[in-house]
Amino acid sequence: MSSPAVYLFAAAIGLLMLILAGCAGNVVDREKAQDTVQASLERSLHEKIKAVDCPSGLNVDPGATFSCVVDRSNGMHASVTLKIRDKEADLSIVGFEPSE
Repeated sequence: MSSPAVYLFAAAIGLLMLILAGCAGNVVDREKAQDTVQASLERSLHEKIKAVDCPSGLNVDPGATFSCVVDRSNGMHASVTLKIRDKEADLSIVGFEPSE
């Protein structure tokens, strides 16, 4: 029961209702997004996440998606796709793709 789909589901549940209301001038708050993704993945994967790197300067465009790179404690990497849900820059995890 440790398939990527299970991880994605757990991470999506963790972020689904979390509000990232830190949009300064209609730009997604990169630091807040990274911190939230890290905390959500650590809870759902039950492992330490070394780092999360999301792009900066993203305009708040409801419905748009973007990806962040995740460095896991086991040396593996992953890509997490986030969707901007609304004008307040609320985000949801909509994809988790582990890579080597």
